[in-house]
Amino acid sequence: MSLFHLFLVAIIQGLTEFLPVSSSGHLILLPVLTGAEDQGQVIDVAVHLGTLIAVVIFFWREVSEAALGLPRLATGKADTPGSKLALLLIIATIPAIIFGLMLKLTGLDDMMRSIKVIGFTMIGFGIVLYIADQKGPTKRNAASWGLRDAIVMGLWQAVALIPGTSRSGATITGARSLGFNREDAARLSMLMSIPTILAAGGLLGLEVATTANMQAVKDGAVAAAFACVAALLALTLMMRLLRSVSYTPYVIYRIGLGVVLLWFAYA
Repeated sequence: MSLFHLFLVAIIQGLTEFLPVSSSGHLILLPVLTGAEDQGQVIDVAVHLGTLIAVVIFFWREVSEAALGLPRLATGKADTPGSKLALLLIIATIPAIIFGLMLKLTGLDDMMRSIKVIGFTMIGFGIVLYIADQKGPTKRNAASWGLRDAIVMGLWQAVALIPGTSRSGATITGARSLGFNREDAARLSMLMSIPTILAAGGLLGLEVATTANMQAVKDGAVAAAFACVAALLALTLMMRLLRSVSYTPYVIYRIGLGVVLLWFAYA
């Protein structure tokens, strides 16, 4: 792959992974709309690794707290903030793993990779996000995250495996409907992405481990670096904007893109 193509894929993944606009939808659209070659699974794994590094860096305090809580959780106890956070993140990841395996085994994951599906989900889940954001109370913060919240947001995350839905958009919608303020809704969504990306990346990594050559590994390293930088910029921008701006700009973008895609698909 050319350096420009790697840069384009990495920037799209990095900027859209944590914004509620669907990174997978944008990556599917890239070869469809531009005629460029599909980036392949090696690059997919690499850019996800880059965004994973970015979210770990950005939320290092929470990540380190959860990591330090894992040994305590391994003893069957979740009585410290770190062990509780680790437990809730694991619980929130289970629905996506189950649903993801179902989609892969049935072949539905490939069947849904179409412009029409992405167009409809962009619009539909954009409207759902707008309603949850405008109607949901903003009294709760991340410290009050509990078992029921993790299960509900985990189910929303599972639904986000449908292309165009947006993992961050779906989990933020779930958090806002549960009453979390905008900034902490995004914070919880980003933390939930860590075990989810690890699970998805691990599955893809096993598939490509025997097929990747040295050039592919080099391309992946470049793409991961680009994606990490782009994701850090996106995270910084969104978290700052949420202190004074709602999710409406993202909703407008989703609906606008969805309309254009459906026009393109049916015209």
